[in-house]
Amino acid sequence: MQTIRVWDLPTRLFHWLLAAAVVGLVITANIGGNWMNWHLRLGYAVLALLLFRVVWGFVGGHWSRFGSFLFAPSALIAYVRGKSRPEHRVGHTPLGALSVFALLLVLMAQVATGLMSDDEIAFFGPLVRFVSGDTVAAATSYHKNIGKFIVIALVVLHVAAILFYKWVKKDGLVRPMVLGDKQLGAGLVVPQTRDSLASRLLALVVLTVCAGAVAWLVRLGHAF
Repeated sequence: MQTIRVWDLPTRLFHWLLAAAVVGLVITANIGGNWMNWHLRLGYAVLALLLFRVVWGFVGGHWSRFGSFLFAPSALIAYVRGKSRPEHRVGHTPLGALSVFALLLVLMAQVATGLMSDDEIAFFGPLVRFVSGDTVAAATSYHKNIGKFIVIALVVLHVAAILFYKWVKKDGLVRPMVLGDKQLGAGLVVPQTRDSLASRLLALVVLTVCAGAVAWLVRLGHAF
């Protein structure tokens, strides 16, 4: 067996911070009241994290880049049939890649509609002022109902998949996402992900810029 670095530190931190933030969003939304202040803050944090992940998908470590887990339909079919290429099981698998993209898109839609939502009591998103009343109503309805349940369903499926891989396929997915390393067969030659001090500093710069963009958006919405 050989041990290689698959997940760089920025990707691992993104994963766990996003998971914690999403759980916090669901809890604060259900409690309501003054907890909605934290709901808004967590929503802004999720938006910054999502923007970071999009950028990191192009400049991050090898296995974190979108190009490493953009698979053709034939690769997905082969994986489902248990005949995929060994390198397709190193980072995100063809099936796992679908889950990642689905989560990113659904969370982005949830955050976007949250920015345009208004509970007509005390809380409203920073983009409410820039869209029509019909758009606000549609965004609010989606955010509070359809979108919330889709997010919960995808999270449950994600956790179920992790448990399935652990218990049925005997392939632990949590440990590599915590430590970054994964054990592979000695004969498999694949690139290690870049996880140097320089790449981590780059990630910090990217995250800072993304957080700054979100802060600017929030200020813009409350400047009128």
